[in-house]
Amino acid sequence: MTTADHRLPETIADEEELDDLLSQPTEAAIRAMAQVEGDLILLGVAGKMGPTLARMASRACEAAGTGRRIFGASRFSDPSVREKLQSWGIETIQADLLDEAMVDSLPEVPNVIYMTGMKFGTSDQAATTWAMNTLLPASVCGKYGHARIVAFSTGNVYPLVGIESGGSREDDGPNPVGEYGMSCLGRERIFEYFSRTQGTPTAILRLNYAHELRYGVLVDVAKRVFDEQPIDVSMGHVNVIWQGDANAVTLAALGETASPPSVLNVAGPEILSIRRVAEQFGRLMDRTPRLTGSESPDALLNNGSRAHGQFGRPRVNAERLIRWIADWISRGKATLGKPTHYEVRNGKF
Repeated sequence: MTTADHRLPETIADEEELDDLLSQPTEAAIRAMAQVEGDLILLGVAGKMGPTLARMASRACEAAGTGRRIFGASRFSDPSVREKLQSWGIETIQADLLDEAMVDSLPEVPNVIYMTGMKFGTSDQAATTWAMNTLLPASVCGKYGHARIVAFSTGNVYPLVGIESGGSREDDGPNPVGEYGMSCLGRERIFEYFSRTQGTPTAILRLNYAHELRYGVLVDVAKRVFDEQPIDVSMGHVNVIWQGDANAVTLAALGETASPPSVLNVAGPEILSIRRVAEQFGRLMDRTPRLTGSESPDALLNNGSRAHGQFGRPRVNAERLIRWIADWISRGKATLGKPTHYEVRNGKF
């Protein structure tokens, strides 16, 4: 994986440059695209990560010299996302993936990236959350039983762990807090069941937390600092990973699928203090953070060292990401308006 930090800009001018950086493939991603054969479909491609992941897949294929069709399926409630994907050469399919007949009608491909899920609104829409997170994977596995599947999961399948632990590892037993985490563990079990019974080669990625400049835990903190809003430090520590690095691990994992499934944490190497991050944003943006509460001795933390060993350390470290975000927010650039609710400790989203 390319780690040359000097190639990264000091600031990111606009969304066009941001999308370009987020979709630059690593050597590991390019190797995977050279290794695996056949077309690729991304399910739930219109989410926060999907567009730049699809574009990275296209760029990695071009770099590897392997032509293939790349499909992206989603509801596309925002037509501009579909237009952007199409401008990048992605073949888009508008689909309600909870419709089993629609899943059955999707293209036959040997490579699948499963990104669909539901988190926010879990407390009020528990049944829909379980349908999205467990019923839909069963339909997908029925359709793509002979494909390679990389399935997104979350660090929320782990319990809160002590700060000194270094974060949950892949061999640690899951013990989710709250119904969202439980449904995500259910999603993993569905993929595991079909992988074991059908021999479907699968990789499960436990992500915690992907970031760019328009959303993420650090963006949430930066906006509160800039707007002089209170910041609760009860969930006092987090992991973060640049979305471009998370995209690259996702593509690289296509070459690491197995039956039973392989499992990888996708997280940055740093455990960040929310208090210290807020203070750093305050210095960079000339603001005084308004901190409330006190740090708990545990937090939701993933240890991403296994993925770092396989595919290389992230290209963008937390220090650079903080500087980029501070500059972006200070210039009034666009954000997605989708808070992460990282501070939630009871699993109720």
